Amino acid sequence: MKSREVRLKSRPQGLPTGAHFDIVTVDLPAPKDGEVQVRNSWMTVDPYMRGRMYDGPSYAAPFQVGEAMQGGAVGKVVASKSPAFKEGDLVQSFFGWREGFTAPASLVQKLDTHGLPEQMFLGAVGMPGHTAWAGLMRVAAFKPGDTVFVSGAAGAVGSMVAQIAKLKGGTVIGTAGGKEKVAFLKEIGVDHAIDYKEGNLLQALQKAAPKGIDIYFDNVGGDHLEAAIAVAKEHARFAICGGISGYNDMAAMAGPRNFLQVVGKRLRIEGFIVSDHGDMLGEYVGQMSEWIKAGKVQVRETVDEGIENAVGAFLKLFSGANTGKMLVKLA
Repeated sequence: MKSREVRLKSRPQGLPTGAHFDIVTVDLPAPKDGEVQVRNSWMTVDPYMRGRMYDGPSYAAPFQVGEAMQGGAVGKVVASKSPAFKEGDLVQSFFGWREGFTAPASLVQKLDTHGLPEQMFLGAVGMPGHTAWAGLMRVAAFKPGDTVFVSGAAGAVGSMVAQIAKLKGGTVIGTAGGKEKVAFLKEIGVDHAIDYKEGNLLQALQKAAPKGIDIYFDNVGGDHLEAAIAVAKEHARFAICGGISGYNDMAAMAGPRNFLQVVGKRLRIEGFIVSDHGDMLGEYVGQMSEWIKAGKVQVRETVDEGIENAVGAFLKLFSGANTGKMLVKLA
């Protein structure tokens, strides 16, 4: 079996371009005892992957120059030398950025779709959704009646945070860039949708939350974090998931000018990584699967096709060209 894979060619300084990546065709070895061969049908691209392109600590070990990158993927077993898997089994792995792979069976997991489309387990019912659940319910300690401000609310994580908070009895303020994304926020029940590309963000947030916010779920950083601190109530809780506004220039990323308000307002600000909350995954998958099948949660996906378009799909994350989860269909 031949497979094309995307490799990191060089480490980007600033916004990556196609020149920082290679697409290489490889021959996959037949599986040995205890191994499986998988043809991927879907792969995910996520903002956190930019951090792994730096040669230093980030969400996980850095991608290695000259080697295939990694990420979530769903596919089918095409050959198996493991008693745990048979040909045709649907599986999930971390061997994304490639059309297929041969690996130890211990590194793939059978996928129970709960009657949902398989690609949702890379988005709404997968890592991004699990991130939303852990950050909102545990890190930010959500309570019914809370006013929740979500930055990047039209993205894969943000759109799940917004809908979970609404279903749990919160008031939700969300930001997004552009009229179409703002319209999407209104479709999913966001109480106050703010177009951060129009007007003054702080003034819009103050108008939406005249009594302040209880929770800030941060996907953007920068001016959004500064505005959240300004509007936060005393003892507000901040779940810091990411800061996409600074991913391509982390050295020049400015801190909030009003950071000392953290002291007077006694704010709790906690960064988190979803892998620290694996114990919540089963609960989340069950609950979100029920909500989606009942029509209580809307799932939006932006899909590009073919491994040759995977890098372009990744770069769309930084121009705001996607709504909801950005995915690549491989087969």
